[in-house]
Amino acid sequence: MSANRTAPSSEAAPSTGKPSWGALLVLLSGIFITTLDFFIVNVAIPATQEDLHASPAAIQWVVAGFGLAVASGLITAGRLGDIYGRRKMFVIGLALFTVASAGCGLAESAQMLIVARVAQGVAAALLMPQVLGIVNVLYVGEQRVKAFTAYGLAMGFAGVFGQLIGGVLIQVDLFGLDWRLIYWINVPVGVVALVLTRRLVPESKGEGGASLDLVGTALVTLGLVAVVLPLVQGREQGWPLWTWLSLATAPLLLGAFTLHQRGLGLGGGTPLVPLVLFRERSFSVGITMALVYGMVNAAFFLVLALYLQLGHGMSALESGLLFISLGIGYFMSSAISGQIAARLGRQVLAAGALAQGVGQMVLVETVTSTSETLWLIPGLALTGFGMGLVMGPMAATVLAGITPRHAGAASGLLSTAQQVGGALGVALVGIVFYDTLGDVPTPELFTDAFVNGLWLLTGFCAVVVAVVQVLPRATGDAGRDVVAAAGAGAVGAEVAPAQG
Repeated sequence: MSANRTAPSSEAAPSTGKPSWGALLVLLSGIFITTLDFFIVNVAIPATQEDLHASPAAIQWVVAGFGLAVASGLITAGRLGDIYGRRKMFVIGLALFTVASAGCGLAESAQMLIVARVAQGVAAALLMPQVLGIVNVLYVGEQRVKAFTAYGLAMGFAGVFGQLIGGVLIQVDLFGLDWRLIYWINVPVGVVALVLTRRLVPESKGEGGASLDLVGTALVTLGLVAVVLPLVQGREQGWPLWTWLSLATAPLLLGAFTLHQRGLGLGGGTPLVPLVLFRERSFSVGITMALVYGMVNAAFFLVLALYLQLGHGMSALESGLLFISLGIGYFMSSAISGQIAARLGRQVLAAGALAQGVGQMVLVETVTSTSETLWLIPGLALTGFGMGLVMGPMAATVLAGITPRHAGAASGLLSTAQQVGGALGVALVGIVFYDTLGDVPTPELFTDAFVNGLWLLTGFCAVVVAVVQVLPRATGDAGRDVVAAAGAGAVGAEVAPAQG
């Protein structure tokens, strides 16, 4: 797990004097395109499915494979930056992401696209923790606050408006690339950022003594794949024996990972996950909440895009424009989440999950009573409002009370939990959605599938509300000042909360 230290004085100081804001722009360009690709893909799924003749399971892997790769890679990526240099790992990650994006654009089959998407996820995991690590070292005081705010806004903009950006790119259809343009656009951005990185971004490393745990990395990666793989492939293949064996093996692998981490800790080694973190009820409960909430958003964006485009025949641009209402609700609540958290403490998370669940129920009522897509706007806006209330304060609430020594590992684990939740959500909601849709989908069946998916997602929101009640009261109180100070800078925490 990454350990991007919070005390810059203990780092290898990269430079002296006033830092360049050009470095921040380069770093944000990297985090923007990696975040964008997590969300932009949804609006291109229908066109991708038709062009590549992809199965429902393949489509789920296009989304879940990226998130699963990010989740697995985050565990070691931050430590690689500490050992070998954050700028070096940022450059490697950005270069790999650029090449993988070209691979997505060139894909001639669903299998090739999935492989390229997984490579994108590995690259994103390698890149993401380095950004916050470099920012934490390069900027101090008020400049650091501004830098973190810009970081959050860049991620929030990429996440919330990714659907619209994707719709515009597909509508433009430059050089006849259609859906492939959403990947090709990363290539010139990545090349320019790579050229500028060596000129503008100084190198930095972490404290001495860090080491890699390859055995732990292998165990946790295999364990996560053993859970997600059968959930995605099982329905399509009729739940053969291997799917159940895989699900049965998963807890054994994850249990072995836990024992391995415990052994490393007792032996004076450097575990990926310091198990001492889970002695704090606020953290163990908070990670559970983050995992469950992570199951909501990735799946929501996917089934909504499928419903609008395949069920209603909307173009990618038309469905992207409809997402603006969700983005408006999101940014409205993000702007005031600090003030609300200052009053409600940890209950701001429950309020957000409740608002999101109600918004999804409004969507259920809307799609079952009218075929006019404009009537979806109120439900989407309320859903987005709930997202902002949860995603902004989540990191500050869960990480409140964590000692500086474990801050990097704790925030990295929070990121991993959210990414794992996203992959699980796509898999589980995909089972319900495609089971309802059947082999001969009709507009009516798309409505039923969307409704059933929304019911399951609302159930996840209800679980989040319940789990928040188990958080220690002091957690919310301790996090109030942090959240209020962060304000809009917490935008985008769903994809990668402050790992630094």
